Amino acid sequence: MRGGAGGDGRRHGTVLGGGGLTGIGWECGILYGLAREGVDLTTADLVVGTSAGSVVGAQLTSGVLSVQEMYERQLGDARGEPVARIGAGVIARYALAMARSRSATDYRQRVGALALAAATGEESQRREVLAARLVSHAWPQRRFVVTAVDALSGDLKAFDAESGGGLVDAVSASCAVPGVWPPVTVDGRRFIDGGVRSATNADLAADYARVVIIAPVSLGSGLVPAPAAQAARLREAGSKVLLITPSAAARKAIGRNVLDPARRDPAARAGLAQAAAHASEARAVWAG
Repeated sequence: MRGGAGGDGRRHGTVLGGGGLTGIGWECGILYGLAREGVDLTTADLVVGTSAGSVVGAQLTSGVLSVQEMYERQLGDARGEPVARIGAGVIARYALAMARSRSATDYRQRVGALALAAATGEESQRREVLAARLVSHAWPQRRFVVTAVDALSGDLKAFDAESGGGLVDAVSASCAVPGVWPPVTVDGRRFIDGGVRSATNADLAADYARVVIIAPVSLGSGLVPAPAAQAARLREAGSKVLLITPSAAARKAIGRNVLDPARRDPAARAGLAQAAAHASEARAVWAG
């Protein structure tokens, strides 16, 4: 049985938010940098991954790579890798959906409809890309939750080892940016990016006593709660929480296009450099 946030202080949650290819790089830099400072987030009882965070979380919980190896995989020449972009037209459609929505669920349904109608390529090809990024295609033994949104109902889907669907399916669904990548089919349902509900979905760590949230995207927008708001709710419920978002230097390294593979290396290096500034607070939250 799970203990509440005020109960077993040994219960730890790591929350990894969305943020594109640069988010993957920056998160890996933060994780490695904290580990070098003696804060090992791989010991978490729960890992929650959203979009980019689902890729990082799958690697983190795989038992195959160390955080140093995860970081090193982000470095190097990215020439030849395709560049995608969340274009101005797609962003405008997001904004229109937000303006016309009366509730968060309504907004997610509208964005789901946008995703289902968009010409974004073959689902199978996108799945192959995500499969190649994962070092293991099996669900880990530790609790790992991958978030996605049902494109029709707008409901959150929290995939895990017991929910149905493989790990590659879950990660592909969590990374299905509406209007950029096709929705992903799992057990007959179509799913889109978990970041449509929240950049972090940190509320899924609500019953964990010590939580570190690593969020490449720090902003919310109306019906989508900001990471800081979710962190505040966890604290109000009794959890010890650290929220890490990109520094000014990291934001500059990440650049304007989070889907540009050429920015992954500088984002990772910026995360590594930034981590030391959070080490003391992270140690206090994680180790007490």
